[in-house]
Amino acid sequence: MYENMTFENIMERCLARVPDTVDKREGSVIYDAIAPAAAELANLYIELGTIMDRAFPDTATDVDLTKKAQERGVFRQPATYAVRKGYFENSQGGSLDIPLGTRFSDGNINYRVTERIAAGQYRLVAETAGTIGNEYFGNLFPIDFIEGLAAATLADVLIPGEDEETDEALRERYYETLKSQAFGGNIADYRNKVKLIQGVGDAKIIPVWNGGGTVKVVLIDSEWSVPSPEFVDYVQNEIDPVGYQGQGIGLAPIGHVVTVAAVTGVEIDVSFTLTFDTGYTWETVQEDVKNAIKSYFVDLAKSWADSTSLIVRVSQIETKVLNVEGVIDIAGTKINGGTANISLDATSIPVLGVVTNGTA
Repeated sequence: MYENMTFENIMERCLARVPDTVDKREGSVIYDAIAPAAAELANLYIELGTIMDRAFPDTATDVDLTKKAQERGVFRQPATYAVRKGYFENSQGGSLDIPLGTRFSDGNINYRVTERIAAGQYRLVAETAGTIGNEYFGNLFPIDFIEGLAAATLADVLIPGEDEETDEALRERYYETLKSQAFGGNIADYRNKVKLIQGVGDAKIIPVWNGGGTVKVVLIDSEWSVPSPEFVDYVQNEIDPVGYQGQGIGLAPIGHVVTVAAVTGVEIDVSFTLTFDTGYTWETVQEDVKNAIKSYFVDLAKSWADSTSLIVRVSQIETKVLNVEGVIDIAGTKINGGTANISLDATSIPVLGVVTNGTA
């Protein structure tokens, strides 16, 4: 906006106001008198441009964006703590009950036991906030002494931990409040509230799905995968607790009976014949190939809530695979045994199944 307000341009404008009968060359008295003020004005315009960027949501970042969003009641979501399931055994391989509050480590972060699920099964909460709490699966090491403990295993992610909301995500939510007015239990209101629940990536809201006053909420978790049954129960309890449905105890308005369900994962098997660059084989690239296809499926999952249905395209899979280092050609690509694209229904996302490579 103020790109032209440089020191040189300001000096030129100031000196133009001085009569030509006065020496205006660099180093003259009038030049040296004006120069410091011109330099300060140039700095002021730089600061003014920065302030303008900080004042509007399309260019504001960090704290400035946080404050701007708060003007519309949109608050940046903090990092949250993952809730995991742990299994504990004694030396005979049987289930072992352990004290609540016991702490374990996976070698990088610590977890605290908070609730008993069943014999030898407990909820653990990560002591470090963020998605890092979702990553590890395997053996746990006790920080506190537990008599009779022979094995401890960290398993399912019950409620995914989330990193602090990014500027991009916060800005998108801010704009959503401008595009669709959330009010009194309409679709926009439900979706906005559900997305704020820890571990929810997005949701589809199906109104009047089973008669007047009924609402169905279909979830995808913040890992862009199919939520666990435990997570669905947790979200159900937050929105409209079973046993209190329609009473306005949770987030749902009085009179709304809400049913929460998980998005359906449709397994997609992929086969093709790859040609490799010198020094590469299927064994050396297969994990990268699988991850490339998974990244495409995640991209689809992120668009699921705003789509009537998702289409898994052969061409997109081939593009992703060809971007893998060591792969120079691909042929005969099939998904679920056919060469055609696959359309999923409105409540489904793709999940990678078996990946098979032929011989080339």
